[in-house]
Amino acid sequence: MQTSPTGGQVEYRLARKSVVSEYRKGRLSKLDVCDAHPELLRAAGHLGLPTGARCPICEESELVEVTFVFGSRLPPGGRCVTSHAELARYWRRKDPVVCYVIEVCNACRWNHLVRMYPAGAGVEAVARPSLGTRAAARRG
Repeated sequence: MQTSPTGGQVEYRLARKSVVSEYRKGRLSKLDVCDAHPELLRAAGHLGLPTGARCPICEESELVEVTFVFGSRLPPGGRCVTSHAELARYWRRKDPVVCYVIEVCNACRWNHLVRMYPAGAGVEAVARPSLGTRAAARRG
């Protein structure tokens, strides 16, 4: 019997806050925290949605969010979501998928997993996160 996802969303704000704090205290170097993969940077440059928040590391550039979806009948490396319409299609899928939202700074290569959530079959649509709707208050 296959288990369906429950629809829970996981936020990584506390982990992000900890990493930024350790960087600012000098316990982590810029090389430790600014290590985005070239493919992630490419996706962020072409498909990333502006967040309205400044990068917590370089404090110069605006962060963008990129959403990747993983699941059955998708490429092993997942699929980068390019629009609200595409994200809506994943919510209507008969197979469950998992969505990962990553914030990226193209200037200094900062990247951090913001949240993950299941979508598709068996997932309650009570609080569907939508593409690029992060509150500006999350800048800390």
